Amino acid sequence: MDDRELLKTVMAIIGEENCRDDCAMLPCGDHVMVATTDMLHKTTDFVDGMTDWQIGWMSAAVTISDIASMGAAPKYVLIAVGLSRWEQLAGIMQGAQDCSKKFGAAIIGGDIDHHDELTVVTTGLGLVDRAHLVQRTGARPGDLVCITGSPGQAQAWLDGYKQFEKALFEPQPRVAEGQVLARGGVTAMMDDSDGIALSLYDLMSVNACGFSIDPEKLPLPPGIPESRARELALYGGGDYELIFTLPPERYPVPGVPCRVIGRAIPEKEVLAGGKPVEKRGYQHRWA
Repeated sequence: MDDRELLKTVMAIIGEENCRDDCAMLPCGDHVMVATTDMLHKTTDFVDGMTDWQIGWMSAAVTISDIASMGAAPKYVLIAVGLSRWEQLAGIMQGAQDCSKKFGAAIIGGDIDHHDELTVVTTGLGLVDRAHLVQRTGARPGDLVCITGSPGQAQAWLDGYKQFEKALFEPQPRVAEGQVLARGGVTAMMDDSDGIALSLYDLMSVNACGFSIDPEKLPLPPGIPESRARELALYGGGDYELIFTLPPERYPVPGVPCRVIGRAIPEKEVLAGGKPVEKRGYQHRWA
């Protein structure tokens, strides 16, 4: 059984409707509580050179970013750490605490255990007014496709452009922007942690439309040859910007710097400059 078949099997067990968004959604009075879990490992996520504090920061940030993509406010984080070296714990917890506190959340518990490979699992809970909840579904043909920030910087560091260290080591979840966008009428939203290309394919899989982007409109990481910068912006993972759709009459959303990079189209395909976009980006590796 290959990876795709295995994923389909798991989704059938859990229910496809429970696998579509960055967070699970739980009714909570006039609000919705959103919940998400992430697992990070030394071999696939924590780059050599990261401090323990940065490992903790990243671990909290990736989960808080999922909450931001739903238009929600982060409230609580639980963190479980599997350690090969006990002395790393204090730095990891301080980094996670500092990140959580900056974005309005509190660490309320977790677990500690021994593990041969450093592994950190974070669970986040957030709240959003039911009227302002944003999911991946909801995009319509004619909607603009927009992105915050300047994607591609995290992958650029991995490619040797060391001026982008903080983009990879200390990602900044777009929490305030997510809430403003949710109130501003966006129709679909997610974070682009796997890259713009894969994010667009993910959005297409749950919407009755496809997407056409203009490569010339992509914000590019500075100081890199243009052709390489454009590829990094489209396919590079490790960023935690927000990619979203909204009706043209709703653009711009005051208070959220972003770039229009394309439109939703009736055809179920992802195009860049009129040509099919390769379906690639950040991939979890099993070996």
